[in-house]
Parts: sequence; structure tokens; C-alpha cells
Amino acid sequence: MAKGFGGDMSHMMREVQKQTQDMQRKLSELEKDLKDRIVEGTAGGGMVTAYANCQRQLRGIKIAPEVVDPEDVGMLEDLVTAAVTQALKKAEEVHQEEMTKLTGGINIPGLF
Repeated sequence: MAKGFGGDMSHMMREVQKQTQDMQRKLSELEKDLKDRIVEGTAGGGMVTAYANCQRQLRGIKIAPEVVDPEDVGMLEDLVTAAVTQALKKAEEVHQEEMTKLTGGINIPGLF
């Protein structure tokens, strides 16, 4: 009886190891996809656009020339801040959605 139990445990351990390797592979693929996927945030009716990848890294900023006013640098700073904040929020949302899909909604510590 002990032999059968040990065989079942060995089989279960191999299955857990296989599932872990599959999850690691899928996670690696997802991380690459999220790094390449770009979202944008805008402010000032599109006068300022910030681009971020879904790894929550700022990738670029586009500023329309007509919004650059040396007399009102504060407004431009506010627009840039708003656009970056929006882009990073979108990136976070996509990141969370994709991770939830991958893990089936299970919160795995250190994964998010």
C-alpha cells in the first residue's frame, strides 16, 4: 500500500512541476507581450500624449507645438503630468487584466 501511495505522490509532484513550468513559460511570453504593447494617455484635448508600455514604463511624450507657451510653463507641466498619469493607469489596468487571465484570478504573491 505504501508503494502505491508513493507512486501517486511521485506522479502528483511531476504534474505540479509540469504545471509550474507551463505557468512560467506563459508568464514569460506575457511579460514580453506587455513590454511590446503600448497604451497612450492624453491631456488638453490631445495636445499632449504620453506613451507607456504595459510593463508600466513611460516610452515617449508628444507635445503639440501650439501648447508650448513660455509664459505658462505650469500649464504644460500639468498637461504632461495628466497625460503620463493616464497612460500609466491604462498600462496598469491592461497589466492586471492580462495577469488575471493568466492566473485564473488567483492572486499569486510576488507575481503582480
